[in-house]
Amino acid sequence: MQRINKNVVLALLTLTSSVFLLFQLYYYKYYLSPKNGAVFSKVKGSQSGQDGIQWHVIKKFLGLVSSHNAPVYLIDPLVLGLIQKDYEQLSSSSDGMSPECKYFCAARDFTTFALLDKTWKHEVSLFRAAEKMGFQWLKIQNKDPRLEGMDDLSGIEIPLHYIFKLAAHAIHLVVFYERNGNYVWHGPLRLKQNIDRKFVPFRKLHFGRFAGAYNKPEVLQLSIDDLKVQIPKNLSQFLEEMSHSRFLECRYREARAFFQLYPDDASLDAVEFRKKAKALLHLAALTLNNLGVRFWLSSGTCLGWYRQCNIIPYSKDMDLGVFIQDYKSDIIPAFQKAGLPLKHKFGKVEDSLELSFQGEDDVKLDIFFFYEDDDHIWNGGTQAKSGKKFKYLFPKFTLCWTEFVELKVHVPCETLQYVEANYGKDWKVPVKVWDWKNSPSNVQYNGMWPVDEWDDVIQVY
Repeated sequence: MQRINKNVVLALLTLTSSVFLLFQLYYYKYYLSPKNGAVFSKVKGSQSGQDGIQWHVIKKFLGLVSSHNAPVYLIDPLVLGLIQKDYEQLSSSSDGMSPECKYFCAARDFTTFALLDKTWKHEVSLFRAAEKMGFQWLKIQNKDPRLEGMDDLSGIEIPLHYIFKLAAHAIHLVVFYERNGNYVWHGPLRLKQNIDRKFVPFRKLHFGRFAGAYNKPEVLQLSIDDLKVQIPKNLSQFLEEMSHSRFLECRYREARAFFQLYPDDASLDAVEFRKKAKALLHLAALTLNNLGVRFWLSSGTCLGWYRQCNIIPYSKDMDLGVFIQDYKSDIIPAFQKAGLPLKHKFGKVEDSLELSFQGEDDVKLDIFFFYEDDDHIWNGGTQAKSGKKFKYLFPKFTLCWTEFVELKVHVPCETLQYVEANYGKDWKVPVKVWDWKNSPSNVQYNGMWPVDEWDDVIQVY
């Protein structure tokens, strides 16, 4: 066998080493260099390279949606919370360059983005491109509530959530839809039987446990961890909205069953009353919202929403609830300026306050103020001619959004308990003759107003 020349072997080894060294230099220049987007393979305090993987997944996802003209914006509460702390610095920086990956590398299983449905056509090509990039993806869809109504319970399904998974990180894309009432809505995330429940840890998702309602967002672009990202313009407002965003749909199926037993009043008087009551509610909502006063549908108005998805035509008024801590002295002047004169004022801020405003014709608006005790919430009532006080007890409740007569409004989240407290177990049966002092299930006698206070606590106009 011919002997191998040692000089040739040495030359080959030297050449191989040189090529490998050049490859390393090339990789550093075009993949690790900050000028080309730092990989951030390890952050101060990090225990592994997991943070770099997250950044890479987000970068790939943003590139994917950008190339398919899908204008997503960041809604991840953990990341937005970090951004909020440095918002002024980030918004004043021209390039957002950072020596470390501070925001997108914070430890978590998901990063959450939003997409407004009308800005994208749900093109199949995006998902094909995602697969070529190594993403696994999942679509969660359900019925479109915007198409449901008393005459049609639609079975049409729409995409509500997408999950894009790559390596050990996932992107949760929440699809928002515009609704009547000038707001946007996202649906709940409900897994059907054929979906792999181990695809990602669904229980850790920040969005999807409930449906949610938000004001229409304004967004701005920032450079965050060397990535161009759209975020809500008012971060504090968005994060506050998120904590109180739960949305309840009107129960159309139950309402249809109700009207099969008790046909709706379609008389001209009923139609006219509902028209005027709707206009009154819209005006009241505008007035209170401009003052920053939280309110919810109460009493008969809440019952109408929950039982029949409409205004009760024989109720003759609209009822709202307000927590007493949200009371503002500007309320009466604001309603009067809006063209709604004060009809009566009962009670005082410290006890049993109630306001009533006169709407068009004989339609009036009642605002009841609610007080909190240790184990219940209550509002008061006053009989003008006798000075008697009454108290209506409710179990404690929280507030959810709903849509009612083309308006985004609050209702008690625990609606059934609220309605049962006021109207008893037979709330499904219409009662046209109602005595506010005796008929409610939760009414209690609460003493008398001292005669020397009547001029202040009993004011009728």
